[in-house]
Amino acid sequence: MKSSDDSLQRTGVRCSKMAKRKFKLSVRIPEYQSPRNSWRQTLHAIILSAASKVGISYNPSDKLELKVKLYMNSTAISFHDVDNRLKDIMDALQGRAGGSKKLRILSPIIPNDKQIYRVTIEKTSSPKQSKGVGHLVITRHKDI
Repeated sequence: MKSSDDSLQRTGVRCSKMAKRKFKLSVRIPEYQSPRNSWRQTLHAIILSAASKVGISYNPSDKLELKVKLYMNSTAISFHDVDNRLKDIMDALQGRAGGSKKLRILSPIIPNDKQIYRVTIEKTSSPKQSKGVGHLVITRHKDI
């Protein structure tokens, strides 16, 4: 195997390895607040800010996974369906927070939720230190 120094001497061009794209984004998400479109807008702002800070963006061809942990009090646990909260989170990721589906008022973080191949979502009682703030982790989906 030839080193990059050997190729530099032969061609005059240094070969460099490209850095791997970042995919993993971990975000603390606030507990659900009605009305749902306001919560979606809040989620979107938090997630977009976190992604911007670490330089993460997702392309239409990316296959992704979501891991969600929602902390709730006992009343909220018995009231909220995980599928409804997941829909809110996925809509926020797509920049959808009410209004026309054709006109997005928010920029998408994930271009389309069809890119999400696996989801794990859990609702559970809030540990004291969490103050009701849950977790969202977005990663690259790896085929098994």
